[in-house]
Amino acid sequence: MTDYAKLDAWIDAHFDEEVQFLQQLVRVPTDTPPGNNAPHAERTAELLKDFGLDAEKHAVPEQEVKDYGLESITNLIVRRPYGSGGLTVALNAHGDVVPPGEGWTHDPYGGEIADGSLYGRAAAVSKSDFASFTFALRALEAVAKPTKGSVELHFTYDEEFGGILGPGWLLKQGLTRPDLMIAAGFSYEVVTAHNGCLQMEVTVHGKMAHAAIPTTGVDALQGAVKILNALYAQNTLYQQVTSKVEGITHPYLNVGRIEGGTNTNVVPGKVVFKLDRRMIPEENPVEVEATIRKVIADAAASFGTDGAGITVEIKRLLLANSMKPLAGNKPLVDAIQKHGQTVFGEPVKAMGTPLYTDVRLYGEAGIPGVIYGAGPRTVLESHAKRSDERVLLEDLRRATKVIARTLSDLLA
Repeated sequence: MTDYAKLDAWIDAHFDEEVQFLQQLVRVPTDTPPGNNAPHAERTAELLKDFGLDAEKHAVPEQEVKDYGLESITNLIVRRPYGSGGLTVALNAHGDVVPPGEGWTHDPYGGEIADGSLYGRAAAVSKSDFASFTFALRALEAVAKPTKGSVELHFTYDEEFGGILGPGWLLKQGLTRPDLMIAAGFSYEVVTAHNGCLQMEVTVHGKMAHAAIPTTGVDALQGAVKILNALYAQNTLYQQVTSKVEGITHPYLNVGRIEGGTNTNVVPGKVVFKLDRRMIPEENPVEVEATIRKVIADAAASFGTDGAGITVEIKRLLLANSMKPLAGNKPLVDAIQKHGQTVFGEPVKAMGTPLYTDVRLYGEAGIPGVIYGAGPRTVLESHAKRSDERVLLEDLRRATKVIARTLSDLLA
């Protein structure tokens, strides 16, 4: 029996326990917003302690969290040193997740199992990789028994808001500096690059008036429509810009929220909308933001006559840089592709993804990393951020084996 086979056998023997661990994690809500994530970190630390794994609890200062727009964040680090020399490999997954929304046929906090899948909010993204990473580490220690290097588990709680108070905070505080890292992902590809994201809030000011005498006001909604039409025209142009990274197509823009006005019989005096601009790795974020600001300003300037125009405020909410491959990630890619091929019986391609993640923060700190974990071929299949999010249990089992084998190679 090879060491790899022994790793696989250990994971098979403990898989029921792994599933129960994931169920416990899903049953503690981490809806963000509002972002009260500390209770989940406490529960995770309790469960890890049952496995003999001590988690350091790093609470982000309360005021810093509130200023950021959330309620509580406690990030966890589990350090497992095996001896001098060798690599330190970090495994990162995030526990925060968007609220469940409507349309569920399973309890979003139930961790129910049906038709070979485990259902629940964050079951796929990315509490499943709390489980895969934890049990890969346990298998490594039980079977491979490494004698050098170390593994760290980073369980963080700020991916949905950009990661600044998650991995970004741990790195800024000097609490970790791994040589390589693997972040939560899906099982059928190893992601080496991803899009960046710019999010902005645009406030359009007009002048309220009675709907019976609309000429005495300035319609902020009509002004917002003019701006939105200009942005959507820009979005059409983005389709002509293509990325050379497989898995990433072109930039795009989405307006995901709009609100304003006071009543049906009042000319709207203020409208606020929020936009999300995805940037391909080849784009310069500074230039992207400048272009959007100019499109908005030009459209606003062309609205109204005789001084009866609108005014606009623009606030940047998030600037997440794209993730670009770092040269040092080759050992990770090679190991995951080798073991993915064996365990899944098909090639695991190295490619990019149009998502953005907090993995970029490790890359910006010079730490080579990739995205790989438990999940289906596409975000759509996982129902992430939609009703009935689920992870196929067989994907969870096999991804755990790939991670354990990869760690064994890297620490050999």
